[in-house]
Amino acid sequence: MTASILVVEDEPAIQELIAVNLKRSGHEVRQAASAEEALRSVSEALPDVILLDWMLPDTPGPVIARKLRLQPRTREIPIIMLTARAGDDDKVAGLESGADDYITKPFSPRELEARIQAVLRRRTPQLSSEEIAIEGLVLNPATRTVTGGTRTLKMGPTEFELLHYFMTHPDRVHTRTQILDQVWGDHVFIEDRTVDVHIRRLRDALSPSRHDRLLETVRGTGYRFRGAS
Repeated sequence: MTASILVVEDEPAIQELIAVNLKRSGHEVRQAASAEEALRSVSEALPDVILLDWMLPDTPGPVIARKLRLQPRTREIPIIMLTARAGDDDKVAGLESGADDYITKPFSPRELEARIQAVLRRRTPQLSSEEIAIEGLVLNPATRTVTGGTRTLKMGPTEFELLHYFMTHPDRVHTRTQILDQVWGDHVFIEDRTVDVHIRRLRDALSPSRHDRLLETVRGTGYRFRGAS
């Protein structure tokens, strides 16, 4: 799965090497050389993953991680700490600051990619390329196909992304704002009611196999997709 990744590293050569390898893997990459640049980048648009160097010129990586974890908008972003510190105490300190994983320099591009995929699966399952099945409804992100029983269900790209998000987060009530942020992206300024339009289209797309029954309106709050009963 590909992702938007913010690389926070003050050594230009290391930063560029990481960025080049991530782009080769198909990721969208943004770069920052300091805590100030990193926080400004995050305020403009949320990345899917942050690669955060421990030693930065203005603020240590663990301090930045704690700050991000305290803010509702950024607390769920996966963070992988990059550091030359190999001691167990350092690893524990990095993880206790809020990092999801810890990788010691030098590391191979293959190892870094594996760590990125692991945190994406844990933190943001809607970015996974794994097939999902609920009550006979099967969504395949790799082929971008949806089947309901023996039927192939046709839907637009936005409805597909909506369904992917719902199927990876079943049985939860999602507000329109949450859905907008997760499906359309952070800092995309469109009307909340746009969600309702696409929900209607998604229900229409699911109706041939009668899976529209799984998508429930929670009055006054938002929507819920029922998991296996």
